This record gives sequence, C-alpha cells and structure tokens, in this order.
Amino acid sequence: MTDSMLRLRLLGTALALGLGVGSSLAQLQIRSADRAPAATQQQDPGYAGDYIIAVVNSEVVTAGELDQRIERARAAAAARGGAAPPITEQMRQQALEALIEERVVMTYARESGMRVDDVEIDRAVQSVAAQNQMTLDQLRERLRIEGIDFARFRDNLRDQILMERVREREVGQRTRILDTEIDKYLADNNAVAARDLELNIAQILIPLPEGANEAVQAEVKARAEKALARVQGGEDFAVVAAEMSDDGNRARGGEIGLRAASRLPDVFVEQVRTLEPGQVSPTLLRSGAGWHVLKLVERRDTTGIRVTQTRPRHILLRPSPQLSVEVASQRLADMRSQIERGSATFPDLARRYSEDGSAAQGGDLGWVSPGAFVPEFEEAMNRLSVGGLSMPVRTRFGVHLIEVVERRESTVDAKQVREQARNALRAQKFEQAYLEWVKELRSRAYVEMRDPPQAS
Repeated sequence: MTDSMLRLRLLGTALALGLGVGSSLAQLQIRSADRAPAATQQQDPGYAGDYIIAVVNSEVVTAGELDQRIERARAAAAARGGAAPPITEQMRQQALEALIEERVVMTYARESGMRVDDVEIDRAVQSVAAQNQMTLDQLRERLRIEGIDFARFRDNLRDQILMERVREREVGQRTRILDTEIDKYLADNNAVAARDLELNIAQILIPLPEGANEAVQAEVKARAEKALARVQGGEDFAVVAAEMSDDGNRARGGEIGLRAASRLPDVFVEQVRTLEPGQVSPTLLRSGAGWHVLKLVERRDTTGIRVTQTRPRHILLRPSPQLSVEVASQRLADMRSQIERGSATFPDLARRYSEDGSAAQGGDLGWVSPGAFVPEFEEAMNRLSVGGLSMPVRTRFGVHLIEVVERRESTVDAKQVREQARNALRAQKFEQAYLEWVKELRSRAYVEMRDPPQAS
C-alpha cells in the first residue's frame, strides 16, 4: 500500500461505508490536515505568516487554508493532463466561497443541538483503523508520522458525523416524494405489481353423471345437501369428506392445498371470497362436475412487487487531495484489465484495495432490489450483463468498479420496494436540495471579510 493510499484512508471519510442515501460524508471535504480550531489559528506561533481572511459565524478561514485549497484544485487539473492552470482571481473566489460554505454548515451543525458522543467517535476511530488493517496503536503512530494530532483527528471525525446527520435531517425534509413519482419509478425499472391471493380450499364433491335424468339429478343434490347439513351440524369436515366425497383429495380431508387464486376455478374463488379461514360456505356450489361443499382452510395475501434483483460487487476508491478522481479512475481501469486477463480476481482486488465496508466480503453487496443504490451506481449496474465489468463509475462516494454476479426475478414485499424507490428518488433530488439549503444558510450567516495585514 502506498503512502498516498494510506493517507487517503486516514484523512478520507472512511465512515461512509454504505452506498445508500445518507452516506455522503465524502462530499463534505473537511480534512483534519486542512485546519486547526479557530483559537489555534489566531494564537499558535506555528501560524506565523498566515492570517485570517474571513470570519464565518464562530469559525475562521485562513489564507493558508485558501492556498492549500487552490493548490489541490490545480493539482487535480494537472492530473487530467497538461500543466497546472495559473491562479486566477476567479479560482481564488471559488475556493474561498467553498471554504465559507463549509464553515456555514459546520457552525449550523454545532448549534443544531445534535450531539455525537465519545462512544460513537471510538467506534469511528476503530473503523478507520480496521479499514487500514491496523491496530489502534498503529493508527496513532501513523497519524503522528503524518503530523496529525490524534485529538484533532477525533474532533474531525466528530464534525463529519455531526455535519452528515444535520445535512440528512435538513435536506431530507426538503425532498418530498409523491406516490405518483414512485409508481413511475417502479414502472421504469420493470417492477410489476403481483397482486394475488393464495387459498387452501377443502371440498366435498358429489359428482353428477353427464346426461343424468331429473331423478338422478335430484338424488345427487340431496346427497350434497345432506353432506352440507352434517358439516353445519357440527361434524368434522374431514370426516364427512372422507365418507361422502368423490374427490382425489378426500384422504386429506378434501383439502386442495395452498394455491394461487389465479390457478383455482373462478367459481371456487368467488364462493369463498367472503369467508374467514375455518368457515364453510352456507350454500352449495354447482359446477360441471357436480355439487360442491366448500370450506376455506387458509388465505394468504401475497401482494407484492415482482422485480429484477441484482447481486453486484464493487471496488471503491475515495478521491482525496492525494488521490484525484482521474488517478482513482485509472487505478480501477488497471484493475479491470487485470481481471479480464485473469491475472487477478475481483474478490481479491476488492479485499486489498476497496475502501467500502464490503471489502471483507470481496466487494459483495448481496441481493438488492431497484432503488437500493444512488442513481449513478444503479444505472451503471443495470447496463451490465451477468459477469459484466463496468468502466470506472463516479458517484458522490468516490469511484467504483462494478461487476454483476447474478440476477433473478423475485416477488418482494411491496412496502419494502416502494421505500427503496422513495430513497432512490430522494437521492436524485438530494443534491439540488442540498445546494438550496446551503444557499439559505449562507444568506443568513455572519461573514466578515478581512484584508491582509499591512507590512510593518
């Protein structure tokens, strides 16, 4: 593992282990190496030569931070090919505005009343250590080598968790999803409602010979009425069926067995439609086979949604100041080539390099229904055939290499699938709602711009 990869894992948001809505810590771009607390920036002699260029609510932005942000942007641009672009006033203003917006969100999160306790931070630190295959002592030592104070590292994790929670709460309230939108999403994703009942019906069949005269017809009906009367009088249905029914199921008390209503005669389904399990129809049923006494043994509602489920796996790399999106994409493209050549397997590469919680399982994400992932990931996954490998796919969480292991048709609980669809639609609307929320916070925030100190 290279130093740059290790630094990525230490300073990146290793807590965002999932792909679903609510795991967008990677977007926040608050790094423990980027800044110290406000008081330190104003008083620590180590900041000699630096100065405050903006005060945002109770936070500060320093010239040193702005320079770091600009250099990261130039390095990322250079990684795409060519020389680093010159520093322009527009570049400085964009970088400064990004830092101000981060401070606005942070101060709002701290004033929101939400708290992240030390137990949660302990778990987060352990998660970072585990992601890097380190013990806690080894993590502390590596942070020391990198020049990162452990207490600041913990505070940074606390800030990221707090910001994410507030962000999800506030933006989530702004992303209203209509039922009609869910219906359209499911239709577009080939999710078909499978509304059916399963019924177990028991019958006593008194057959009527074809072409029977009136006398025979009357005799057969009388036998059927006698059977119904015995059951209504309290005799066990199974006993009467075994004695009087001329049906192949009479040894089982006349039970046909649990079947989908669509596979049963319509006249049977209609006859027992209003019955509760255990009840006998109060009237006889006439069919082409003869007279029937019907009992509803069991009713099972199988209302659900038939969907195409996918079992994918992925390798996730998270961009950072030390690993640009372009470099991460190239690394994943190289891994893709190794897999196609047969010189490496997907699970082995995922276990070695993936920065997602699924790494230990070789990147396996299990069986998922439509709406389980953010749109960019899901769209790329859906385009793949079984066994297919994607090109590197960028989402808010990083860059992914995706493989589809299996697919299947399945009927799943309608409520669960609709909730997944709701989450997918919320993810589609989330970014715009987030930008609007930040814009509102920015308009209400106290922002004081400061001039550079005059040379003495």
